[in-house]
Amino acid sequence: MADFDAGALMADLERRMKGAIETLRTDLQGLRTGRASAALLDPVTVEVYGTHMPLNQLATVTAPEPRMLSVQVWDRANVQPVEKAIRAAGLGLNPIVEGQTLRLPIPELTEERRRELAKLAAQYAEKARVAIRNVRRDGMEALKAAERKGRIGQDEERRLEGQVQKLTDRFIDETDRLAATKEKEIMGR
Repeated sequence: MADFDAGALMADLERRMKGAIETLRTDLQGLRTGRASAALLDPVTVEVYGTHMPLNQLATVTAPEPRMLSVQVWDRANVQPVEKAIRAAGLGLNPIVEGQTLRLPIPELTEERRRELAKLAAQYAEKARVAIRNVRRDGMEALKAAERKGRIGQDEERRLEGQVQKLTDRFIDETDRLAATKEKEIMGR
């Protein structure tokens, strides 16, 4: 019964949950409150060459002014797909195409725009919660499989399931805390 490595399983689950939190941090970082930031476009993926690619693999994103982003597309054929992806990203940006460069004026943060950004932050947080719960489900299934195969006993399975749930709760709490902090920042409270 000793060939099941519970420590390795827990370490793997924690690593994967941390990954979900880091992705959330990156996504939330891109939600800028009225100032241009190249990170704002990090979550944008563009459909080109029959696949979805991150915008930063197709273009250079800069913030030449506090309220303006500039996207220099490397391949002329990708200008249209990049423009379409930015419009579809739900960031409230309307690109102005000038050759291979897209200029993105950052809109003034109206109350409506703040609510849109807060809603987007909540969507990012929910995506992270779902990812964390999927990791938990994988962990629980691994424990059940180990118990079925006789690699761990029922008592050990229940104890480890409790640990997986505590780990999950910790990362869900972290997600909620990050989302609440970002919402406060966006709403200017």
